[in-house]
Amino acid sequence: MSIILDKPEQINLYRLKTLLIGLETEIKFKGMQLTRGRTCYARIKSEFGFKGNKQKVYEQFKNWIDKHTLETFN
Repeated sequence: MSIILDKPEQINLYRLKTLLIGLETEIKFKGMQLTRGRTCYARIKSEFGFKGNKQKVYEQFKNWIDKHTLETFN
């Protein structure tokens, strides 16, 4: 089974969920990163302006994604 993401909203949501998974990985496994560049934590903080440690940013970002997913797809 394959999924086709052809709308900009779907592609952006996929990117955001990938960042969320990357941040979750950074929290669970100290020193582990999704890429060699900036961490997901740093990307999320700079892009969305969240404040706090990794766990607090994770919770804020997850809530933000959930809220905007409902607004976008309903």
